[in-house]
Amino acid sequence: MRHGKKFNHLGRTASHRSALLSNMACSLIEHKRINTTVAKAKALRVYVEPLLTKAKEDTTHNRRVVFSYLQNKEAVSELFRTVAPKIAERNGGYTRIIKTGFRPGDAADTALIELVDFNELYNPNAEEKKATRRSRRTTTAKKAEAVVAEAPKAEKVEEPKAETTDSTEEKTEE
Repeated sequence: MRHGKKFNHLGRTASHRSALLSNMACSLIEHKRINTTVAKAKALRVYVEPLLTKAKEDTTHNRRVVFSYLQNKEAVSELFRTVAPKIAERNGGYTRIIKTGFRPGDAADTALIELVDFNELYNPNAEEKKATRRSRRTTTAKKAEAVVAEAPKAEKVEEPKAETTDSTEEKTEE
């Protein structure tokens, strides 16, 4: 019976499970999304979301606590420098799990786990590009100004070319 089992043991010993989750959390922080099985993704979500909450407040104590879980300096610095400012206003739900089908070798149910704020496709808070309408008159006027501005430059460019041809003729005469 499974009375009192609060989390998925993933068929591993405690040390193997903690190492697996630590490595997966580092990969998630570094790459912003990873592909894995659904069971591992759900276990990783429970593991990494408290770390992301701690990263929102950049203190020495929080950095040391997060490092004790991750054991990777680069992942900790990435978490506190780039990830934490993006999730600062979010109150939770930092990760998203999307089921992607079945693995060919053993038919395991696979999923994509990603950081929500780093996906440009699903992110509704992303600023959209402002489309400004311009009339034809202004664009033709700008083109005319550009042609007028380039005309004197073209003459200046042609004069040095003529001088260079003269200098080559002088060199051949000598």
